[in-house]
Amino acid sequence: MGDKSRIEWLDGGASWNPITGCTQISEGCQNCYAKTMAETRLRGMFGYDQEDPFKITFHEDKLDQPLKWKRPRKIFVCSMGDLFHEDVPTGLIVDIFGVIAGATQHTFLILTKRPERMKSFMQYFFRDHIPFNNVWIGVTAENQRTADERIPLLLSTPAAKRFISVEPMLESMEILSYLPEYDYRPTYEYYQKAYPNSGKSPIQINSGLDWVICGAETGSNARPMNLDWARDLRNECADANVPFFFKKAGPHNTPIPEDLMIREYPREEL
Repeated sequence: MGDKSRIEWLDGGASWNPITGCTQISEGCQNCYAKTMAETRLRGMFGYDQEDPFKITFHEDKLDQPLKWKRPRKIFVCSMGDLFHEDVPTGLIVDIFGVIAGATQHTFLILTKRPERMKSFMQYFFRDHIPFNNVWIGVTAENQRTADERIPLLLSTPAAKRFISVEPMLESMEILSYLPEYDYRPTYEYYQKAYPNSGKSPIQINSGLDWVICGAETGSNARPMNLDWARDLRNECADANVPFFFKKAGPHNTPIPEDLMIREYPREEL
């Protein structure tokens, strides 16, 4: 945790944990790495409670941490909890966004399993305007049910970029309806002849997810993932021109097949 994170999709970035702790909400929480780490390695240390190390906790000493990091980097906000958990006071969320507003050199990634509260907060405080160009918001979706519940709420929340983390991937999923739609006619020669000033690039009709992260569960109790599930997701993203990032094929450094060694990122706005 901190200035250098080993989370693959942070690309050498950092994790920032002014809030830690959470409670289980869906199937993907069964083998939560953050809960395991809090209970086995952090109990009674660094501000983690001795009796209940994974309860919602504010770490005041961590609040201004990103302001001290001068080198631009991707920062995972609350990797050891859920910023939009119902027990996190709204005032603390406002304080965290205040720090984000003062650290524009970084890109902040916020991942939640509680998109209802995230949407409510973002719409209330930002009134449907994109809050910051350096904030990407996402939801975890471990199966089709959670995808269908959470992604529509994510897509109706104001943000510069929206992403999903399909990790752990517990079943085959279809997300095509949540990806951008394009009019490909400008790429065809007949169309270019009829409309010579139209350009040659596809035209986006509807927006959708900007990024998809996918990976298997890890740890000693990891549930298996069929790699064909990930391939189907990869193909959907490729068809919609959405960056796809495959994280892990399984526990214990399971080798990633060559065709899934894909680690793409959204284009960052200047």
